[in-house]
Amino acid sequence: MSTVKKFASQADLEEKKVTFSQISEHAWAYTAEGDPNTGIIIGDDCVLVADTQATPSMAADVVRRIREVTDKPIKYVVLTHYHAVRVLGAAAYQPEQILASQDTYDLIVERGEQDKASEIGRFPRLFQNVETVPPGMTWPTMTFTGKMTLWLDKLEVQLLQLGRGHTKGDTVVWLPQERTLLSGDLVEFDATPYAGDAYFKDWPQTLDNLAALKPAALVPGRGAALTTPEQVAQGLAGTRGFIADVYASVQEGVKAGKDLNAVYKDTYARLKPKYGQWVIFDHCMPFDVTRCYDEATQYPDPRIWTAERDTQMWQTLEG
Repeated sequence: MSTVKKFASQADLEEKKVTFSQISEHAWAYTAEGDPNTGIIIGDDCVLVADTQATPSMAADVVRRIREVTDKPIKYVVLTHYHAVRVLGAAAYQPEQILASQDTYDLIVERGEQDKASEIGRFPRLFQNVETVPPGMTWPTMTFTGKMTLWLDKLEVQLLQLGRGHTKGDTVVWLPQERTLLSGDLVEFDATPYAGDAYFKDWPQTLDNLAALKPAALVPGRGAALTTPEQVAQGLAGTRGFIADVYASVQEGVKAGKDLNAVYKDTYARLKPKYGQWVIFDHCMPFDVTRCYDEATQYPDPRIWTAERDTQMWQTLEG
């Protein structure tokens, strides 16, 4: 690597084309060529939005597209996990309730402020008009553990914790009547999973639990909406394969007594041919390998990322 890579995604300035598409009777997908997705459920009497976009200014475009197809009130916002890029747009929807797992609430308490500063520094383009974000954190108004069922009149919507993966608080939104799933960042499609706050040992089993629902359609955290069982299986397999490949490479390096820097270079070289074309590959890999190395050595739970830790890690691995 002869030239120093620009930190995280600070060099990614290209605008993405947004697609707003219906994927089942009640579910819609707001996707943008590998940028963070938003899932929408239009129920009989109201609307649920899962993952908000990074700022109220950006969320306004989601609201505009929802209003093109329904005038029903947006009653619920679901935070599939705590990351700033997923939650800071919540104010734009003016929902009656902001729902999240108790684990997600606890993570906001523990590390929300640091994560907010860290993420804004990593990917400025995703935080357009960041000044529209209200001060402080986006707080859930209602939390659950394991499972929560909402009824949008006659439409059943389940919020499920199927296991740890992308974070310890991961929640999926499941429509059992039409076998449609909004997965958050537990599943990505042709996009590199960010695993800086992940549980590598748990994630594959969590994906198996998700697959056991037999989804017919799925909105991933990033990438195109998956509208057939075959595409869903492909998304699950791609995410599972990436996580397993990172973990195997890091484990091998740790057993050989290599330090983080050597393990990172080995893992990057090994995964680049297979996954290098996925969006944000170069952004994610230093964070992913650092977290995986932590998990394989002395930190079963993710350490808090701060803006300072981000840049220090980047200089160590990419400098």
